[in-house]
Amino acid sequence: MSENKKEPSVLQGFKAFLMRGNVVDLAVAVVIGAAFTNIVNAVVKGIINPLVGAFGTKNLDSYSSCLKGPCTGTGDAATGVRILWGSVLGATLTFVITAAVVYFLMVLPMSRYLARQEERRKAREGAHEVIEVTELEVLKEIRDALVAQRGAGHNEP
Repeated sequence: MSENKKEPSVLQGFKAFLMRGNVVDLAVAVVIGAAFTNIVNAVVKGIINPLVGAFGTKNLDSYSSCLKGPCTGTGDAATGVRILWGSVLGATLTFVITAAVVYFLMVLPMSRYLARQEERRKAREGAHEVIEVTELEVLKEIRDALVAQRGAGHNEP
């Protein structure tokens, strides 16, 4: 007994996967994120690094501490063991700036917008309920008047 159930092909499954809304949203988010990274890097290199450079050097990567000396030279000729805390500081600043920009320019305005939309929707529903209650009261009054008229009609001989 073989059943003739036709399973969807791999190509059909792939097409269904691609047509889901969240896949397209994720693709857009990745592209926007990649473009946004360039902006954040420019802010760090153009504003943050010069501000730090006012107190030391513009290149945060040059900040380091010697763990096991003697620490001399740079690049492949470097000796000793260095902790490159300047690189970590630069990456941390980039992350904090990125998070702040995303929150204040994207998340916060969007959440406020969605909250206003929800308030408007609730206000519309509330007004609709008031109208329905009023209409229901009017219908009850009409029903009561009709019942009263019928009752008055049946009582007359």
